[in-house]
Amino acid sequence: MTDKILILDFGSQYTQLIARAVREASVYCEIIPYNKPILFDETLKGIILSGSPFSVNEVNAPSVDVKNMVEKLPVLGVCYGAQLTAKLFGGRVDKSEKREYGRASLKIENHDGDALFKNVSTTSQVWMSHSDTIKELPQGFELLGTTESIPVAAFKSNTPKPVYGLQFHPEVYHSTEGKTILKNFLVDVCGCNQSWTPAHFVTETIEALKQKIGNRKVIMALSGGVDSTVAATLIHKAIGNNLYGVFVDNGVLRKNEFEQVIETYKTLGLNVKGVDASAYFYTKLKDKSDPEEKRKIIGASFIDIFDQEAKKIEGVELLGQGTIYPDVIESAAVHGPSVTIKSHHNVGGLPDTMKLELVEPLRSLFKDEVRKVGLELGIPADLIFRHPFPGPGLAIRILGDITQEKVRLLQEADAIYTNALKKFDLYTTVWQAGTILLPVKSVGVMGDERTYEFTVALRAVTSIDGMTADWAHLPYEFLAYVSNEIINNVRGINRVVYDISSKPPATIEWE
Repeated sequence: MTDKILILDFGSQYTQLIARAVREASVYCEIIPYNKPILFDETLKGIILSGSPFSVNEVNAPSVDVKNMVEKLPVLGVCYGAQLTAKLFGGRVDKSEKREYGRASLKIENHDGDALFKNVSTTSQVWMSHSDTIKELPQGFELLGTTESIPVAAFKSNTPKPVYGLQFHPEVYHSTEGKTILKNFLVDVCGCNQSWTPAHFVTETIEALKQKIGNRKVIMALSGGVDSTVAATLIHKAIGNNLYGVFVDNGVLRKNEFEQVIETYKTLGLNVKGVDASAYFYTKLKDKSDPEEKRKIIGASFIDIFDQEAKKIEGVELLGQGTIYPDVIESAAVHGPSVTIKSHHNVGGLPDTMKLELVEPLRSLFKDEVRKVGLELGIPADLIFRHPFPGPGLAIRILGDITQEKVRLLQEADAIYTNALKKFDLYTTVWQAGTILLPVKSVGVMGDERTYEFTVALRAVTSIDGMTADWAHLPYEFLAYVSNEIINNVRGINRVVYDISSKPPATIEWE
């Protein structure tokens, strides 16, 4: 059985980064809300308490029974988790004289004496983000680290199992030795086996799928993206042609994507049926301009087509999906209801009439882990490292109404942009890139001819997971090349602009 670490989420923006750092150390972990009951079984080796936007001194501040936890397992408190631990054991937490945010220099006390700081420098750069600070440690607790601004940056308890507190965030990039500290907690303090590897996951998952599915049939909608392809390949390895894949051409895919993806699936040996439903989607989208309406139409139309195809296969009992871990992490909801910015790109919500049991082999993986598993399965690297592409496709990259001619224009321009990124060795340095057709026409001159044609915007961002993103600083020479190629080769477009907005405040897609 795989060792496990639980991360209790108090609403920090960094909680998923903690989980990713733990997984990078080849240790399995799960995120749960702080107020969810904990199952203490033989696989659970330790608990990490996340940060939080709250102050531990607020009346309704979230809390957990740390004293009960450390009777059984080692605990690591990060930022709010450290302050909460100190307060619960009788220490004092107050407002800092000034809010500490950003880089700080951690000075480690008793450097040779504790496993948590093994192979960590005596002074180490760390990242702070807090307004409260620990003024006094509980009786019997040991100070492990300080900074110039705060007296308690790291501590350890004298409890039956050790409880550590870190006022800084070891999980973020700017804490230069943070991942070493986390690894020390996982391996040296908790005694975790570092067995969470792609090869281990593949072997374990295929065996589990065989047990779960048996001789039953699975139907699955495939998109050509990484998640659905990796999920389908795992299921196929377990049950062969009892997996029935359906790949729908919704008319707003990238240029030649339908044919290319079908060919890739054939190479992988997957049992996939391609369905050209572009005419159906164009009819449904006719004269629709509102982004949310377009999304909902595409989602509903996809379900109609998928439902028709499912009825053609007798005896299907299960539905395969490429759901990944960020989609299923339960929020601690310490902020209250969240605002819906826009419907999720991925199509979901199959009709109630489809009473199918779900098969989601990737629901424990982050995106980067899905890619590693895909490579382990022998899926071509070109597919594994494709940029993310929204479920509604080019429909939300065409601002305004959708027509076949607009789709053609955008497909041609986008293909030129994507191929140029690859030609200039820029594709893998960018997290996501795409072309947007604007509902704007402008005057241009080609030779002696006056033109009045569309404008496209090029978008390219760098990111880790799409939650935040910076615009990619592509070379001017490259942008000039792409602009010339699009204008010279795509009749109907005479102007190209480059989007230099970051997320936040902008989103990656325009709609």
